[in-house]
Amino acid sequence: MRVTFLGTGTSQGIPVIGSDHPVCKSEDPRDKRLRVSVMVSWDKYNFIVDCGPDFRQQMLANDVRHIDGILFTHEHADHIMGMDDIRPFFFRQGDIPIYAHRRVLESLRKKFDYIFATEDRYPGAPAVEANEVVNGEVLHLGGIDVIPINAWHNRLQVFGYRFGDFAYLTDVKHIEAAEVAKLKGVKVLVVNALRKEAHHSHFNLEEAMEFVREVAPEYAYFTHISALLGFHAEVEQELPDNMFLAYDNLVVDL
Repeated sequence: MRVTFLGTGTSQGIPVIGSDHPVCKSEDPRDKRLRVSVMVSWDKYNFIVDCGPDFRQQMLANDVRHIDGILFTHEHADHIMGMDDIRPFFFRQGDIPIYAHRRVLESLRKKFDYIFATEDRYPGAPAVEANEVVNGEVLHLGGIDVIPINAWHNRLQVFGYRFGDFAYLTDVKHIEAAEVAKLKGVKVLVVNALRKEAHHSHFNLEEAMEFVREVAPEYAYFTHISALLGFHAEVEQELPDNMFLAYDNLVVDL
């Protein structure tokens, strides 16, 4: 299994438009972060988690030629607003499978009604095959079981996903013990770490590190990072040996 970090930034990305924050001025390419997304690949399959406004750029940067589906964590703009850019895949492959909570599917139908239209479709519009994700029900994708992990982004429900020995969670602030138990035994865990200061709807770095200690994977990577976390090179020096900051286009093989 191969994990490609397509984007590791928070909702505004780094650099933030018009910002003079030192991290936004950094020359280190690891400090330049597109909106958060990941691609999980095995055998001949490529599954994307979240399809944000930088989706097109991410697909080009990683020379992605086909996708087998998109799993959504939740419906915030930085996680869904690249949906129109699935068109090249649709033109080659046909309807693109998507997987999301019922609430998220309804949000997508409102925002991208032309994609879901069944009559009078615009000729150039893509189409999807919508699949509801239900907590407690395993997804069978590409010959492996994918387990939804229920969590909370302040008061908004979000899904993380476990793909065998790999698990990916973002925009998490609270997660119940029964859901943490579903993560036990993973080798690689990815979770959000927005900044060092506390935040109302995201783990800060300290909370993310404590969560990693609770799950106890072999390795952990932090994502959904804002400029306020600090320079990549400096923060990495502060982390335990098995914890790392992810960065755009990083590839991890399991």
